[in-house]
Amino acid sequence: MEPRKISDGVFWVGAADWDRRLFDGLIPLPNGTSYNAYLVEGGTRTALIDGVDPTKTGVLLARLSRVKRIDYIISQHSEQDHSGAIPAVMERHPEAKLLASPKGKELLSVHIGIPAERIGALADNETLDLGGKTLEFMHTPWVHWPETASTYLREDRMLFTCDLFGSHLAAEGLYEKDDHLVCVAARRYYAEVMMPFRANIRRHLERFAKLKIDVIAPSHGPVHTNPDRVVQYHGEWTSEKLSNDAVIAYSTMHGSTAIMAEYLAEALARNGVEARLFNLAVTDLGEFAMSLVDAATIVFGTPTILAGAHPHVISAAFLANALRPKLRFSSVIGSYGWGGKAVEQINSMLSGLKLDALNPVQVKGAPGPEDFKSLDTLADCIAAKHSGAPL
Repeated sequence: MEPRKISDGVFWVGAADWDRRLFDGLIPLPNGTSYNAYLVEGGTRTALIDGVDPTKTGVLLARLSRVKRIDYIISQHSEQDHSGAIPAVMERHPEAKLLASPKGKELLSVHIGIPAERIGALADNETLDLGGKTLEFMHTPWVHWPETASTYLREDRMLFTCDLFGSHLAAEGLYEKDDHLVCVAARRYYAEVMMPFRANIRRHLERFAKLKIDVIAPSHGPVHTNPDRVVQYHGEWTSEKLSNDAVIAYSTMHGSTAIMAEYLAEALARNGVEARLFNLAVTDLGEFAMSLVDAATIVFGTPTILAGAHPHVISAAFLANALRPKLRFSSVIGSYGWGGKAVEQINSMLSGLKLDALNPVQVKGAPGPEDFKSLDTLADCIAAKHSGAPL
């Protein structure tokens, strides 16, 4: 459990969590995750940047076992997967001063029980001189909590960004050089956690562009020694540019809605639109979220249950509305037995996205020739809408 050197005087002291498979009781973790904490040793003072999840407190303390003194603990985000081990570090190092943004000071006191008088508030752009190592504290609110911050180590051109630029990816090494793996893991994390805050991220990217950055050190996943790569990804994901993609998320009871979803996907393909199908009974919610990052259209397919939409579809519509992707168009397709209000229910759940709701296709029983013509018309309409969007 030794610290791992990133550069002279800078060490990773975090923990990999290979076996964790669910985050926040919601987010699937197919590759586990890591909780990254960093130790910065200057000529006169030492700072610990962030902690780890409380389940990995012992790992953090073991990595810090040879550290004689910690002068500062900088908490960039008060959520427990970053702050949960801080009380144990403070118990071992009572000389350490806990520092956070003003809002972070309030939230740390609430979430991990540190008395407010033991927490100092750092102003935006405030610096800490460690002796040959200068830390500049940067307020970066709403990525993804109101108190979040980043820290820039001037001499090493290293930016510690907490959740921003992170990924849920457990790894033995500090760095991941597989560009495809980094892109997929970072996109998934962005979709699941950061997408609702893309306007704020764009503003922070503009601020970071003024810095000279050689290394980006997030608090989940690999350290980025090619920072331009992950910054470029986030620039693309947070832009207003859309892909020529339609997401079809459906559930089915007796097969009719599945037939309609698969037919619509083929009809869209004939129109040059890429369709991605998700059977919500078996799909990975992370994969579904990733598909929404730059898709132009979402179509929900649902059978009618007790006059309403299928619970899986209701859940997916709620999630899409909460994630606030840059979708422009939506529709609802599905089968019903005698009647219902599934279309109205789904559209009302998407009210936060301000979408152009295209004509739905609702079928009584199994779809027939006229119903397939209606699906062709919907596919034509989606393709026409895409041709006028900024793809």
